[in-house]
Amino acid sequence: MNLPELLYRMDDPAPESLPPTAESFLDSLPGPTVILQSGRDKSRTRALCTLLHGNEPSGLRAVHRWLAEGLTPETNLVFILASVEAAKITPMFRHRQRPGHRDQNRCFHPPFLDREGQIASAILQTLAVTRPEALIDIHNTSGTGPSFGVTIRDDAEHRALTSLFTERLILTGLRLGALMEYSEQKVPTVTIECGGAQDEAAHQRAWEGLCRFATEPQVLIPPPSDWDIELLRHPVRVEIIPEASIIYDLQRDTGKSITLNPDIEHHNFGVLHKGQPLGWVAESGLAYFRARNEAGHDVLDQILRIEDGRIFPAQDLRAFMITTNPLIAKSDCLFYAIADHGEPL
Repeated sequence: MNLPELLYRMDDPAPESLPPTAESFLDSLPGPTVILQSGRDKSRTRALCTLLHGNEPSGLRAVHRWLAEGLTPETNLVFILASVEAAKITPMFRHRQRPGHRDQNRCFHPPFLDREGQIASAILQTLAVTRPEALIDIHNTSGTGPSFGVTIRDDAEHRALTSLFTERLILTGLRLGALMEYSEQKVPTVTIECGGAQDEAAHQRAWEGLCRFATEPQVLIPPPSDWDIELLRHPVRVEIIPEASIIYDLQRDTGKSITLNPDIEHHNFGVLHKGQPLGWVAESGLAYFRARNEAGHDVLDQILRIEDGRIFPAQDLRAFMITTNPLIAKSDCLFYAIADHGEPL
């Protein structure tokens, strides 16, 4: 099987050949890596990508444990470890992407000109060659909070994949160049956000989900389960403009455009109530923020309001993917929001 040369390749690695820890395993990899493992049913293949962000280790830990324990999957497995170089920067697992480079999970559409684009193209070529019946992309959330899946399609197959890992599924029509959009190639694809990168429960969720994904005879048929999938539809990304500065503090920082409460991430998947202060803003007020729905309409006035320099929700909202990392808030987004009853704004 010919795979792109840009990806370091491992075929059926023997457990005894692997370094003993996830950290030492990562350190042994020269760059973005694809690992091929033979399954009982060699006519079918499943794919799992992780480490698209170098500061999200749960998926890598699960993959290393799976290989080290010498387990045999039901079908062939393709493991893709993407942002190895970012993850290896000292201190390990601290950098989302290489400094000065693009977010690897925003590069899965042409043109594929820079190194991140070339890596994305190589991953897409690998998927085209291996032809998986399903693809899982494992991440950690930017802040603390419960696990959830994200998809661009809502059907029985995507719900079945999600149920292997979590009980929540977010349906989005946004197109950001993420690997999740591989669903458009008619390969059921779900992003799984396992929880916080430092949370042992997130590592365990990634491990248990991987075991189900690898060993179940069928993963695209919804099995009887102890939970129903909660579907949250078409969230809005709340962003800040490039010129704005942000800090997380209990007191207003007059030197910053935006000051947000440092405990805001505790409201992930909870309700932000209309009267709840979120922080402070400088003189430009709402002009520091952006929020457009999937149709491209400005809906910021439905999400935030300013009163005497303080930031409040404009209505009761459910928010998720809330971060307290200023770098991520600037380069990606502050949070996603829907109405408090789970419907789009």
